[in-house]
Amino acid sequence: MEFMLGGIIQFGGNFAPKDWAFCDGQLIAISQNQALFAILGTTWGGDGRTSFALPDLKGRVSVGTGKGPDLVERRLGSNFGAESVTLTETQLPAHTHNATFTPTTSTGTAITATVTVNAKVGTGDQNDAGSGYWATAKTGLPNVTQGFSSTTDTTMASDAVSVAISGGGGGITGGTITNAVTGKGRGFAIYQPSLGMSSILALQGTFPSRN
Repeated sequence: MEFMLGGIIQFGGNFAPKDWAFCDGQLIAISQNQALFAILGTTWGGDGRTSFALPDLKGRVSVGTGKGPDLVERRLGSNFGAESVTLTETQLPAHTHNATFTPTTSTGTAITATVTVNAKVGTGDQNDAGSGYWATAKTGLPNVTQGFSSTTDTTMASDAVSVAISGGGGGITGGTITNAVTGKGRGFAIYQPSLGMSSILALQGTFPSRN
């Protein structure tokens, strides 16, 4: 069976049979392969004066040329694709990260309290402490009575009553939010399950007719 000149097939051996060559991008002399050069030209490389190149299918698969429905146009001899890809930020799906808030605080200022205790100079006129002021109690009776006055005309010494207040007016005045960082930015493989075989091209054979 005679193959068509320039035809490519898959071969299970680890060598190129007679009149065949590996599709590994090697350069071929035009002077010794003029018929094959007429078919391939410099599509795959070479200077077109003394040499031309065979297709390089090492680690690659071939696809049909042209533009399929909803596909990118592929031209004869074009190389494309990659074994791995690294996603960019715009390609990531919407997601959230853990965030940490670090507040900026202030200690505030001390709080000062002033307490005034009203009193009466003189003897009192009532026994009800709930509605009276401290006064001098009446004496000379069996019991001391009327130690409170219904009116006031003075204040007691500033240290007569002590008030202790703790705490201050401190609080959060600002802060920073830190988003947790995830990911390593490494590429990941996208190649399909494949099987390594030898791609070989016919150096001899029937010249293909255009008609």
